[in-house]
Amino acid sequence: MTDHGPQPVERQLPTEEARDLIALVRELVQREIKPRAAEEEDAGQFPREVFRLLSASGLLALPYAEEFGGGAQPYEVYLQVLEELAAARLTVGLGVSVHTLACHALAGYGTKEQQAEHLPAMLGGGLLGAYCLSEPSSGSDAASLRTRATRDGDTWTIEGTKAWITHGGIADFCTVLARTGGEGAHGITAFLVPGDAPGLTAAAPERKMGMKGSPTAQLHFDGVRVPDARRIGDEGQGFAIALSALDSGRLGIAACAVGVAQAALDEALAFVEQRRQFGRPLADFQGLRFMLADMATQIEAGRSLYLAAARLRDQGLPFSKQAAMAKLFCTDAAMQVTTDAVQLMGGYGYTADFPAERYMREAKVLQIVEGTNQIQRMVVARYLAGPESR
Repeated sequence: MTDHGPQPVERQLPTEEARDLIALVRELVQREIKPRAAEEEDAGQFPREVFRLLSASGLLALPYAEEFGGGAQPYEVYLQVLEELAAARLTVGLGVSVHTLACHALAGYGTKEQQAEHLPAMLGGGLLGAYCLSEPSSGSDAASLRTRATRDGDTWTIEGTKAWITHGGIADFCTVLARTGGEGAHGITAFLVPGDAPGLTAAAPERKMGMKGSPTAQLHFDGVRVPDARRIGDEGQGFAIALSALDSGRLGIAACAVGVAQAALDEALAFVEQRRQFGRPLADFQGLRFMLADMATQIEAGRSLYLAAARLRDQGLPFSKQAAMAKLFCTDAAMQVTTDAVQLMGGYGYTADFPAERYMREAKVLQIVEGTNQIQRMVVARYLAGPESR
């Protein structure tokens, strides 16, 4: 054994309160999340009690205002909490990111009355949210969604199907984007729908290669009636609300990706320092040392990129381009780092006795969710070269 090996990430945090928060998260992770992560993921078990604990601890409300029970933490801090959670178990880190995304519309665009009525329970009442934008026929082309909400007096009736919904079937509330007008982006409106609304049902969860503990399912809206008091923002404003949420959500995915990559590096580093071949530790071989160096460099670069975007957001400055860059780079890096971790560990890395293979399977989905990395490249290119010619 050596004095080296995995060490806690040295974080640049703006306040003593933030440092205490990270310490709390690390203690909670070691006690409540990490010990059962592999077993529960293998069994496809969702850790609902962990989310109730996170809610009671204020960790589902970090970036929102204190007025409604939020933690009033800057994104710079919130994202580093996400990274710590995702490093322990992606189902938890990504789940917190999705819940935060589901609260975004109401927190940012709801009326004071709506916020006072719903946000305290959403942020600290043990509830769990889902974000319903994608559909079977509209994923990357979200503006072509077909789920329709029809108004009758003070009530809307929602008909349609949403797809790839994280927490589908278990969420207590859903932020739903539905068509209320004509075709295109300007005909979409946002609604806050209770998870137990009559007519709202979930299909069987998707069978996925990773994140088996996090249910992903289609949601069917069969005459779901929602009062106009649960419409968020103006009619036709829904797509703008969705894009605003996705900018922030992409930073959440970037932070989760860095967390998974860091966990994979830590696992590989511990292995190569303990494993001996040809009479010396694997960590003595230059080829493997260079791989470790490249992995660590990608992780540090990704962390710096998502934090730079978060600081722009915290200052109220535009950050859409940087969010797309962070999501693109961090998730590609996570895929590379986790693949290298498996390679470094050889046959052991390929077995379920070690978590490296789980990290690699989980990293793949991060290149897809919240806009595929091909979409991120389109977003960045539009900032550089303008819109594509038609």
